[in-house]
Amino acid sequence: MHRMNDQPERWTQATVYPDMWADPDDDPRNSEGVSPDGELDTLQDFLTNYRATLRMKCEGLDAEQLARRSVPPSTMSLLGLIRHLAEVERDWRNWITDGDPLPKLYGVRDGDFDGAVADRTVVDAAYSALAREQAATDAALAGHPDLGERLGKDGIAVRELLVHRIEEYARHCGHADLLRERVDGRVGQ
Repeated sequence: MHRMNDQPERWTQATVYPDMWADPDDDPRNSEGVSPDGELDTLQDFLTNYRATLRMKCEGLDAEQLARRSVPPSTMSLLGLIRHLAEVERDWRNWITDGDPLPKLYGVRDGDFDGAVADRTVVDAAYSALAREQAATDAALAGHPDLGERLGKDGIAVRELLVHRIEEYARHCGHADLLRERVDGRVGQ
């Protein structure tokens, strides 16, 4: 499935729309029907869909493929993105607390990317950390349904934090598009 210059051939699993990642009936993000009512529900829906998109971009790859830094000279990998997003989910909780900050998951700066090595235990730990940190941040924010409420030492508005979370996932889903295409040629939004 490789061309002469060792770049993977572009492909998609979608058969209905060739620019999609999956067919509409197989896409867990498929939100046919009425969109959510209200600002909070809308923001949470976007966050949920970007989180699902990131997971979808990583599905079906082995540890080596997930850890591959496929867009040199960037140090990013799909596994690094998973670890990075776990780290930032934790850090966002530091933004909304008045207490001592939680320690970094991966220690030193860029530890999230540098430690993203092709080892199944590292991959499993990254997925576990992401799920745990997402749930903890979601739980921390669940008690603050007023989007204008200001939290933490810096008084960040809940709305700003939610929008920032969406922006972070959306940006990294774009990175994941390029990383995945370079790993095995799979494309689609």
